[in-house]
Amino acid sequence: MRQTRSRNGRLALVGAAMLSVLAIAVPASAQTGGSGPPGSTTTTSTEPAPAPLGPPGKAKIRKDGTAVAPADAPAQIQTAIAAANTIHTLPYRWGGGHRTFFDSGYDCSGAVSYVLHAAGLLSSPMTSGGLASSWGVAGKGRWITVYGNASHAYMVIAGKRFDTSSGGDRWNQGSGPRWRKKKRKPLGFTGKYYPGF
Repeated sequence: MRQTRSRNGRLALVGAAMLSVLAIAVPASAQTGGSGPPGSTTTTSTEPAPAPLGPPGKAKIRKDGTAVAPADAPAQIQTAIAAANTIHTLPYRWGGGHRTFFDSGYDCSGAVSYVLHAAGLLSSPMTSGGLASSWGVAGKGRWITVYGNASHAYMVIAGKRFDTSSGGDRWNQGSGPRWRKKKRKPLGFTGKYYPGF
């Protein structure tokens, strides 16, 4: 009888210890993003949700010539549009934006480089030929595509063209980097995009 009580006491002590461990472990796993039971869809995460998989929204050009990012645009694309907006009234200047990303005027590839750098997609300025041959992956991106050749570069972000050339756009906005209303056929250009965008 005494052995049974002693054994029951030890089992009770072990059971209490296990309950204590579980009481500490369960809240800890919830705080660190632990998963629920098999088949559940509830998890805790601090990372942002990925962009929707449907077709991306289109940016809109305001009357003042700036663009507004679509609500479903990833943070890098919103940053790219905001960066383009900051230089959209600056004049065209050959070589502008090549010694440093920050300049008083931009040429075509300097403007594209500035926007890509702001979005975290480029570490140093590139020429239009360099953008066409060395930057990104060949093809059309989902959110951002850079079109380049040996003499010119422009980009399309969330469906809107950012270009130093009017490219047939009748909307006279000046000679520097501007959001353009008219689409441009990329004949003679190599399309490039950054993986994931």
